[in-house]
Amino acid sequence: MQPDPWPRRPPPETTGPPYEYEITRAAQLRAVRAGLRSWLPRVLDGADEDGVLETVLLAVDELASNGLRHGAGSVCVRAAPTPGGLLLDVSDDDPDHGPQPAIDRDPALGGMGLHVVARLTGERGWTVAGRRKHVWACLRTR
Repeated sequence: MQPDPWPRRPPPETTGPPYEYEITRAAQLRAVRAGLRSWLPRVLDGADEDGVLETVLLAVDELASNGLRHGAGSVCVRAAPTPGGLLLDVSDDDPDHGPQPAIDRDPALGGMGLHVVARLTGERGWTVAGRRKHVWACLRTR
């Protein structure tokens, strides 16, 4: 049996100012991507900016889309530097249901976003803080 790809555990500590954006509909993902494109170079400090940016944008799109589709209320997208990389944290108002990666589903039917994010990132998990569920993943940038 494989380990849980999205275990319930707290995210790592962050070391710098975060990027945050709250959305209520998928059309707002464009603004999230634009904001990350201008915020990310300021915090990467010499890391492979292009490779990291594309990975961050894909992971945020997948996590935020899942939050909008399967969560409740608004979705808050947060990115912040960590000692070894970058934390992506997407929260919603559904603390009772953690992320559910698709199992034994034909990829043509969709639902592979959590698997994609798991492959792109190192550490990941989810937690509840207050009445919000936080699904998070860390990308190595060094």
